[in-house]
Amino acid sequence: MRMLVLGAGGTGGYFGGRLAQAGVDVTFLVREARASQLTRDGLVIRSPLGDAQFPVAHLVASELATAAAERPFDLVLLSCKAYDLDSSIEAIAPAMGEGTAVLPILNGLRHYAALDARFGAPRVLGGLCFISATKGEQGEVLHLGKPASVTFGERDGHARSARCEALAAAFAAAAVDHRHSPDIAQDLWIKFTFLTTLAAATCLMRASIGTIVAAEGGQAFIGAMYDECVAVAAAAGQPIPREAQDNARRMLTQAGSTVTASMLRDLESGQRIEGAHIVGDMRQRAHAAGQAAPLLDLAWVHLQAYEGRRTGRA
Repeated sequence: MRMLVLGAGGTGGYFGGRLAQAGVDVTFLVREARASQLTRDGLVIRSPLGDAQFPVAHLVASELATAAAERPFDLVLLSCKAYDLDSSIEAIAPAMGEGTAVLPILNGLRHYAALDARFGAPRVLGGLCFISATKGEQGEVLHLGKPASVTFGERDGHARSARCEALAAAFAAAAVDHRHSPDIAQDLWIKFTFLTTLAAATCLMRASIGTIVAAEGGQAFIGAMYDECVAVAAAAGQPIPREAQDNARRMLTQAGSTVTASMLRDLESGQRIEGAHIVGDMRQRAHAAGQAAPLLDLAWVHLQAYEGRRTGRA
């Protein structure tokens, strides 16, 4: 499988790097400065699962069309931030040959409409990941915790496909924790409801799960936020299975938990956030279904106010 990875930052750099390290045919599409860095130092990974430093194939935007014409890509791995989706779609477009699929591992669901419109739904796989990773000051990929998994599958309900089997084989060769899902839509909604609750609650309260649940009314607050998200999933025809709900509630109400959403870390450092793509989208889906969602409403106003102050609009 010949694969193009957009960017060599935290998430794409980690998963693409592990694939490349195992000998999978991976090329990174990067900016000029990052290309120079990779040429000089190779890709550097710092991880509890093992450090590594090795050369990787990479190219810049001006080289992509020629490279794709000479040797077409089978798959593009897309792990950009949601607010960079439009520019990322244009960046990978020259690589999207007739037989090329794209695997987005972004948070949320809203990106599928844009990807389907640009490339056609049959060419867009469903995907998600669990990892905490970022790019360090020296360009190193910093994996911040042991979890590092990818889940993917066909969105039309087919349990198996040749391209997903090939992708599973590539991740297996790289010893990356992965799952070829027979029902990726359900997996996406399970994560979407959990992540929206985590992001909305920890950003709104500026605190970890453990700090929130230790407060009087904190556990009830998080439970009610999750209830709103679960109701949205049910209205969309994707009810969250009881076991998945129980697991989510356990993680969202664990006493002493230091877990926060990455959105809170971005917010506290004054960076741009994916609020519209996650909390805003869930809230919009709730209202479209005629459901009251007062906690999502509140969290969404809060995130918009943050962005307003950050950009100087307020």
